[in-house]
Amino acid sequence: MEELYDQYKALLFTLAYQLTGSSSDAEDVVQDVFLKVYHVPPERLDKPKAYLCKMVTNRCIDLQKSAQKRREVYVGPWLPEPIRTPEADTPEKIVRRDLLSYAMLVLLERLTPAERAVFVLREALAFGYSEIAELLGRRETNCRKLISRARSKMELLENETVAAEEVEWEWVSRFLTSLEHGNVDDVLSLLTEDVVLVSDGGGKVIAAARPIQTREHVAQFITGALKGLQPFYQEKLHLEPAPLNGETGIVLRSGDETAAAIFIQFRRGKFAGIYVVRNPDKLTWV
Repeated sequence: MEELYDQYKALLFTLAYQLTGSSSDAEDVVQDVFLKVYHVPPERLDKPKAYLCKMVTNRCIDLQKSAQKRREVYVGPWLPEPIRTPEADTPEKIVRRDLLSYAMLVLLERLTPAERAVFVLREALAFGYSEIAELLGRRETNCRKLISRARSKMELLENETVAAEEVEWEWVSRFLTSLEHGNVDDVLSLLTEDVVLVSDGGGKVIAAARPIQTREHVAQFITGALKGLQPFYQEKLHLEPAPLNGETGIVLRSGDETAAAIFIQFRRGKFAGIYVVRNPDKLTWV
């Protein structure tokens, strides 16, 4: 059992995290699955990867059904919980190459639990349709319909890649400098016309109650927010890069306290989406 745990825990955590959007839920799911597998006869584990992935997927689908009801009363927009992804030479809890971008995780919230399961298994973990059908107990044709429906809801073309456009560090550095100096014009030049900013405070801290659209409104909001938040912290707020969700994220800190985790969606050389997680319950892994 220990060998199975060491071999598959990172894969299963990665799968569970992308199915739930919560690292704490993912951790609980993986622990729960291994506790149950401990009592499974060895002859039923001839294909351990498939068996474990099936257990994790089914557990996450059940969690998602209840989570969708809870989010109906959530205060403000709901964003996935960020996770810190260590450097390559450190022990990892996740498999970074199988992580969808944070912006893609946000889009997954549009899907039903079944659509999300098929999409993650196919696009993130590269499972074949026959494998997915076996894992979910569905027909292969049904799984293909589910992923087609999922792509439509996420506004992805049939053959469009789900890989994120990599954010260049030069642009992130310029963005941080512009924000810290309150240079609205420079921030404007980095944003697309249809940029959207979403912030998640969960009703526990100050955050925008609804998504902010257009680059003028986004630039004014994000530059003003830094000044507006400062009185709530004893030490000076500062922005710094951080390895989050397998990409370059930005962390807003005051001393040792984390005030926000920020993700940027890059499109054709400009920032098309900005996601700001402020809910303190979601920042424990950052």
